[in-house]
Amino acid sequence: MNFRRRDFLKTASISGLAVGLAASESLLSPLTAANEPSQSQQTTRSGEMIYRTLGSTNEKVSAIGLGGHHIGRQKDELESIKIIRSAIDRGINFMDNSWDYHNGGSEMRMGKALQDGYRQKVFLMTKIDGRTKAAAAKQIDQSLQRLQTDHVDLMQFHEVIRLEDPDRIFAPGGAAEAMLEAKKAGKVRYIGFTGHKDPLVHLRMLEVAAKNNFHFDTVQMPLNVMDAHFRSFERAVLPKLVQNKIGVLGMKSMGDQIILKSNTVKPIECLHYAMNLPTSTVITGIDSMEILNQAFEAARTFQPMSQAQVAMLLGKTAKVAATGQYELFKTSNRFDSTAQNPTWLG
Repeated sequence: MNFRRRDFLKTASISGLAVGLAASESLLSPLTAANEPSQSQQTTRSGEMIYRTLGSTNEKVSAIGLGGHHIGRQKDELESIKIIRSAIDRGINFMDNSWDYHNGGSEMRMGKALQDGYRQKVFLMTKIDGRTKAAAAKQIDQSLQRLQTDHVDLMQFHEVIRLEDPDRIFAPGGAAEAMLEAKKAGKVRYIGFTGHKDPLVHLRMLEVAAKNNFHFDTVQMPLNVMDAHFRSFERAVLPKLVQNKIGVLGMKSMGDQIILKSNTVKPIECLHYAMNLPTSTVITGIDSMEILNQAFEAARTFQPMSQAQVAMLLGKTAKVAATGQYELFKTSNRFDSTAQNPTWLG
């Protein structure tokens, strides 16, 4: 890609940013042709939503996915069910969840919402924490029971945030054995992993998997307007996923609202930035009908961003993002549920 000096300086001047040429080149370095959605998957529009192909599968998933943690936060589960079904009715078909969200409460609520024919309308994903075969197998079955289904479309190893996690998962008697047996039994269609701590851990997970002749269908990781500046998944991991045709699941586009507190970007800008990357879906927390409407507005107004638009957003966030203070999932244990509950690992 060619990005001309005068284009950047013009944009920087309009936005009031004091960003020099050297800075612009640094910010744009990860944004290669391979990182464009159009280069990595087919994109179609239907109704209010955009749909993309999930990695090397033939699955079509909504460009915005419904986050599982947030639908367990409502005081009344009927409100959760209303949000889930409204999202599906309007075109969101990617459902995110996890065995540990709200001690299983999120899965139970989603299971109820997916009755009456709604299960057949979605691509259902959940995650497990177990690192041993026994713990993983138990959690897989518990998740299926809570979700009231005999299978999920995607099951992921959750919170791969420690360098030893890949070793434990792929060790003899490790969680990978349980996951492969579940797939063989028809309980799981595709397999992936998630993590939010450091791109080095993601890279090691991919390395250990390759040594075990295992290919992941999906990888979930933080992708947002601040990540590019600090311990960046976009720079280090994303190109490898695109190269290997692994489905990219973006998360923490707003860092659980913390990024918004920087007063540098707005919610739809955050969603657009993540959607502009080669993500199959961007999973976002939706805890009210108002936030659901916001997600659909982001889908409705999304257009592939120019280099100048990307540079403007990265320029706005460069200073505040430099130390990770708004990406607490990287710099603190606030989001590390398995660190706070080590027994979940088995």
